[in-house]
Amino acid sequence: MRAWQFTEVGAPLTLNEVPSPTPAADELVVHVRAAGLCHSDVGFLDGTLTPLLPFRPITLGHEIAGVVSAVGSAVTRFQIGQKVVIPAAIEGPGTSKNGGFADEVAVLERLVVALPDGVAFDQAAAATDAGLTSYHAVSVQGNITAGTRVGIIGLGGLGSLGSQAALALGATLFVAEKNELLHDYARSLGAAKVAGDITDFAGEGLDVVIDFAGFGTTTDGAIHTLRRGGRIVQVGLGRARAEIDLQALTLNEIELVGSQAGTKEDCEAVLGLVAEGKLSSRITEIGFEQIGEGIGRLERGEVVGRLVATFG
Repeated sequence: MRAWQFTEVGAPLTLNEVPSPTPAADELVVHVRAAGLCHSDVGFLDGTLTPLLPFRPITLGHEIAGVVSAVGSAVTRFQIGQKVVIPAAIEGPGTSKNGGFADEVAVLERLVVALPDGVAFDQAAAATDAGLTSYHAVSVQGNITAGTRVGIIGLGGLGSLGSQAALALGATLFVAEKNELLHDYARSLGAAKVAGDITDFAGEGLDVVIDFAGFGTTTDGAIHTLRRGGRIVQVGLGRARAEIDLQALTLNEIELVGSQAGTKEDCEAVLGLVAEGKLSSRITEIGFEQIGEGIGRLERGEVVGRLVATFG
């Protein structure tokens, strides 16, 4: 079968012919129908995240949706022909073992989630990483419920999904996005107000700010914007280090928490919102043959929303 593989730092993905996987007793094989491309894949190639990969060559691709094509002898929850997704996980395909930039992928049964009827494969693939990460930040770490006044910093692939999740939970949404070309999109989602900087919402009584950018100044701006006792959820890592106003943080009793990835339960919740028509990713669709080129587009910042390869 075909597989796009990482071979060495600084080299592009290589399209190789590799053996089709055979499931172990506790595994199933998924015939891949859609695989999302992620900035983490860029990190594997440029050396930033390469230490996470246990061997090479290794097939990348950790945002996977498809159809079960084989099951191991101990598999009980899934059957051949069933539509499924594989939530992104360090221990899963595309990181700890061969991933979804291939015709088929083997995965442990316990990592797999059933795909609800009516959810397209491309939307499902995007939900496995960006979707669950955004939902986890909003619902679990942000503890957003009906009536919460929430600020979202950055309306990229994660921020747009986080905004939709917040609205689905009944929040009032304020979006801070420097790119004015995205302001109308924010309003179309249902944002009460849109601005270029989170500090423009000072005085709005925001309960929670979720920073999907993480450029240091954004986090500090959130500290100066929140109501007393508010919460910042840090997701974006545009900068590894930041300088923040500890005095303002302390005197206003601001809570700062991190949020990273999510759980199977988060993925199931996101897929439910997609099925209900309450959440969708902005997707640029490519074919299998364009995956190598697509990684380059991500690296150059040429993609709006999520880039998903559909095939099979």
